[in-house]
Amino acid sequence: MQLLLIGFGTVGQGLAELLIEKEGTLRDEHGLEVQVVGIADMLKGSIYDAGGIDLKAALKAAKADKKLTELKGGFDGDALAMIKQANADMMVEATYTDIKTGEPATSHIKAAFEKGMHVTTTNKGPLALFYPELAKLAEEKGVKFYFEGTVMSGTPVLNLIRETLAGCHISEVKGILNGTTNYMLSQMEEGAAYDDVLKTAQELGYAEAVPDADVLGWDALAKVTILANTVFGVNAKPDDFPCKGITEITPDAIADAKSRGKRFKLIGKVWRDGDSVKGSVGTEEVDLTHPLAGVMGATNAMTISTDILGDVTIVGAGAGRAETGYSALIDIIRAGGKR
Repeated sequence: MQLLLIGFGTVGQGLAELLIEKEGTLRDEHGLEVQVVGIADMLKGSIYDAGGIDLKAALKAAKADKKLTELKGGFDGDALAMIKQANADMMVEATYTDIKTGEPATSHIKAAFEKGMHVTTTNKGPLALFYPELAKLAEEKGVKFYFEGTVMSGTPVLNLIRETLAGCHISEVKGILNGTTNYMLSQMEEGAAYDDVLKTAQELGYAEAVPDADVLGWDALAKVTILANTVFGVNAKPDDFPCKGITEITPDAIADAKSRGKRFKLIGKVWRDGDSVKGSVGTEEVDLTHPLAGVMGATNAMTISTDILGDVTIVGAGAGRAETGYSALIDIIRAGGKR
């Protein structure tokens, strides 16, 4: 299987490291010989070689802040030009997320479909804004469209729902979909002030310098929209759902909730209400006996309510270099591995 990696930041590099580490496993257990033929990154430059790229050299250059264009096969065009020119079986789209426009990722995905490439993306923008259109185009072109990494990083919640829970009627999904805010609420429970916890989260790399996507709930809202579209089959946009973050929660409110056997969590959820599907993001007082209440730190979790099995809860990593790279690896195996 020949791959294009569009975006060579945390996710792209994490995947490249896994492709090197798991080469034997992919070959022996899944019948896959994976070869990366192109890498395009807005900041790091681009490289294309139909004979295969030296991933170790590309990783070394990226870590040393050197341009990929300095390596053999340096490519002068942008990502879109590479997609249109390349001969590859699958594109991994891992550029930055723009939740307002879904670009440039949406254009990358469409171009790959037009070329007959399968696609996996970790980018939330295209799924939150244009999922029905993209899914229809993939079907028309006879290619596969996967996106495991868009909701809980490498924790395979979408695969769990699609495959393992096939046959169940799902009435609700709700969970902790943002690790940064869960870490902050966990620290505030110990008595720390919001501003101090935010500063620590930024120092640890959990929160960005401008943390609005996390603390105002926008990141969780994008994931709620993806769940509504892909699990419940609606055509929703982020603006369709109410969203409120954690900025007004105080340590005193957290202590009061705990005294009543509750714990504050930022919860994203989607549920069926008669014939309609609703969604929301907001802080909730979760009963301490509920599985979500025990999920602390930067961990994610989701409870899936089904008719046959009742509530099923999955807990795992919601971010990380290897973890998000693994989400793309899952999809690569699904697209080309032996079943």
